[in-house]
Amino acid sequence: MYQRILVPIDGSPTAEQGLTEAIRLGTLTHARLRLIHIVDELSFALAIDAYGVYAGELLELLQKNGAEVLEKGAARVRTAGLDVETTLYANLDRTVPQCILEEARDWRADLIVLGTHGRRGVRRLMLGSSAENVLRSAPVPVLLVRGVEEKAADGAPAAPSH
Repeated sequence: MYQRILVPIDGSPTAEQGLTEAIRLGTLTHARLRLIHIVDELSFALAIDAYGVYAGELLELLQKNGAEVLEKGAARVRTAGLDVETTLYANLDRTVPQCILEEARDWRADLIVLGTHGRRGVRRLMLGSSAENVLRSAPVPVLLVRGVEEKAADGAPAAPSH
């Protein structure tokens, strides 16, 4: 069964759902989890655009935030009684899927658990699909955990974007 579970996390509710599922599965199989957080070129560019700060300062801030996300996730895993390792990637020369796939191979993961936003239509085309790219090229099984549906302002489920 799965003894080495790789879990990419970014602090989003969707990633938290993925981590919850990984913990459940890890508890059943007595697995070790490796949590990874990736500071990639897209998140870096979006943050520069949003904050308008010096690039070096921004990279440090993104790395600090990533370390906090990893520590928070690792604390959840330890609370569940599982062994956990963390890795922070700050590679602006590789995509998120490339980092995940490389880590899965190097660490010899048995399973990748990945939260997915389930974007469709134009949003998917604009933002791409990291989950789909991982799924297509993964050297091991991938468990995709669908995020909670976004809610419209009135509390009803938002209409899907096609």
